[in-house]
Amino acid sequence: MSDARAERVRAAAAALPVGEALARVRVALREARAAVLVAPPGAGKTTLVPLALLDEPWLAPRGIVMLEPRRLAARAAAARMAAILGEAVGETVGYRIRFEARVSARTRIEVVTEGILGRRLQDDPGLEGAGLVVFDEFHERHLDSDLSLALCVDARRVLREDLRVLVMSATLDGAAVARALGGVPVVTAEGRSHPVEVRWEEREPEGRLPEIAASGVRRALRASAEGDVLAFLPGAGEIRRARALLGGAGPGGGAAGRDVAVHALFGELPAEEQDRALRPDAGGRRKVVLATSIAETSLTIEGV
Repeated sequence: MSDARAERVRAAAAALPVGEALARVRVALREARAAVLVAPPGAGKTTLVPLALLDEPWLAPRGIVMLEPRRLAARAAAARMAAILGEAVGETVGYRIRFEARVSARTRIEVVTEGILGRRLQDDPGLEGAGLVVFDEFHERHLDSDLSLALCVDARRVLREDLRVLVMSATLDGAAVARALGGVPVVTAEGRSHPVEVRWEEREPEGRLPEIAASGVRRALRASAEGDVLAFLPGAGEIRRARALLGGAGPGGGAAGRDVAVHALFGELPAEEQDRALRPDAGGRRKVVLATSIAETSLTIEGV
């Protein structure tokens, strides 16, 4: 990694809670060749840890494959890591998901979804191009990710003693996973605490969920003059209805206010719309994101 890119990674490490755990992760992967990292949401594990490991002597000349269970999270993680390095996606960091890939001969960190990793392990059981496989958000526990981890463990035992494995999660029984990996170290990173205020809203008997959500968003915007709002709804239909009630994301902001941009966020949206929901508003407006449960643990939305 060049000096300029290394300095960018060091600056990011200083600003993120997981930065204090990086030295312990390095030691664990160097000595035990596998580890479990438990860190709260927003600690920076997804976007910082792979970058911080790029210059490890045991990795060269191979790269890192990181599993993200969801396509949206895979794209977002790759974009954020590339931004930290000051590069475009597809250079040092790329991604490969169903029907879409942005990688190049320069790519050393490849973020993939479950089906992609599973097929790669079937075609190349030793993962010859990879020095480290990272299983992110492992608490979601899908059959595909469990199978891929089992195949990696088997590859380490039979084909590749030098293959490193790192399992990361915010809400995981780290000790149980560590035992499954053969008694490897568990590294725990602390997060940041923020004040939380809980308010219970009365629900009108005839009120439907989108109307209730839109009303709650308006109250949240009025209660504070700054900051963005993240609201969860169960599906795309409810999100579209609530977004229409709030005025959409066009100029003017509609019912949510002239200085507010309203975005939807769910898996079936076009990539450009997903990206707009995750980034700060280009015009400096406050942002309302109406999301499915994908934003609960798989994504960190800037401003929220």
